[in-house]
Amino acid sequence: MRSSHRTKQPTEQPTELLRDVALVCLAGGIVGVSFGAIAVAGGLPVWVPVVMSLIVYAGSAQFSAVGVLLAGGGPLAAAATGLLLNTRTAAYSLAVADVLGRGRLARFLGAHLVTDETVAFALAQPDPLRRRTAFWVSGIGLFTTWNMSVLAGALAGGALGDTARYGLDAAFPAVLVALVLPALRADKRVRRAALPGAAVALAVAPVVPAGVPVLAALSGLAALYRRKGAA
Repeated sequence: MRSSHRTKQPTEQPTELLRDVALVCLAGGIVGVSFGAIAVAGGLPVWVPVVMSLIVYAGSAQFSAVGVLLAGGGPLAAAATGLLLNTRTAAYSLAVADVLGRGRLARFLGAHLVTDETVAFALAQPDPLRRRTAFWVSGIGLFTTWNMSVLAGALAGGALGDTARYGLDAAFPAVLVALVLPALRADKRVRRAALPGAAVALAVAPVVPAGVPVLAALSGLAALYRRKGAA
């Protein structure tokens, strides 16, 4: 999943950890219900958001991929968009590689649970044992909550009817904007890449299939390379 929660204390006691994990699970559950409901109300079968949540398990990537599908884009464009948004977890996995365990199964399952939140909880702990505990407690809790919430939302989504009547068709872009804004505020380099990338995406949107503008926005990264070369 895919929010920017950070634990407040450098070290957390078990009760504080459970409290913070519960709060993040509550927030994730609300987003999960919305995701499942909007995906189904938009015309996708119930199994699509449910299976996606089990296999992909990445909120921002799921929102973007389903948004592309609902806009008329093909599955390849949707998958490419989701993969691009989820590449950050590769770096996260390196940061918590020591807490996943040594067995193949533990590392496989642990890698699937790597999110912004589980990494933040783990790295806030002072020693390997506590880091491992925090990672698995938050990881299992968030994974369970997210998937149960998506299922509940998907089952309820059919009763919503046309999402345009409720303005729910704006939920996907609204969520993505909320995810992007903190990075735009915090890093000038991100803004230098995002602004030209957004301009390119808007320019090509009327003439290319849905999902392609998101990929075209990557051209904004060229601004960073040009600036670095000039320096």
